[in-house]
Amino acid sequence: MIIRQFPCLKDNYGFLLRDEASGAVAAVDTPDAAAIDRELEAAGWRLTHILNTHWHPDHAGGNLALKARWSCRIIGPKREAARIPGLDEAVGEGDEVRLGEAVARVIDTPGHTLGHVVFHFLEAGCAFVGDTIFAMGCGRLFEGTPSQMWASLLKVAALPAATELYCAHEYTEANARFALSVDGANAALRRRAAAVDAMRARGAPTVPTRLADELETNPFLRAPAIAASLGLSGVADAEAFAELRRRKDQF
Repeated sequence: MIIRQFPCLKDNYGFLLRDEASGAVAAVDTPDAAAIDRELEAAGWRLTHILNTHWHPDHAGGNLALKARWSCRIIGPKREAARIPGLDEAVGEGDEVRLGEAVARVIDTPGHTLGHVVFHFLEAGCAFVGDTIFAMGCGRLFEGTPSQMWASLLKVAALPAATELYCAHEYTEANARFALSVDGANAALRRRAAAVDAMRARGAPTVPTRLADELETNPFLRAPAIAASLGLSGVADAEAFAELRRRKDQF
């Protein structure tokens, strides 16, 4: 599977996936239909599928324009079926989505929204995680509860450590600043934050991110490990996560 990544809107990333065996091509979310069309034309690809992680307009707003041009099949979360424009197939936990010979397993990850899903391509070693998890961060809780989001993050954390996580926004520099404020003794985090500053200074993307690196440096995944240093000894893991998310919201 070939993955083509490109920036769009203010800080979104668009992703196009092509299964070489069949020629099938999917857009993961549709933040900017015009930008997606330009990338398709540059690659010489024809869009056959859209995979929506959730309903927010910067993820599904280009659905109808792209469907009108390409007659592509739109697949998205069943818990948000009424809010996904042009939806053809509603999917949820454990379902499989086929892009030619490439297969993705659907993982329900409520928290950012109540129906958010992740598409995990095991054989390709990658997962498209939308706004559930970011490099050194996680999504805001617009609809779900901290307990739901913590459970969702644990699902992502349970994927193979080598998995490349394709998150939907370039938030890494800001996330690193917050991470250092709550986990500054973490040497791996300090090294990574410096590397991220250098990457952004030269205009390089920090996405995708490797799950192994998130397990070492993402404060939200590390909530149980850093709870005591934050004055949260003895609290449940989900409560430690909730406090970290509250602090990030106010950071």
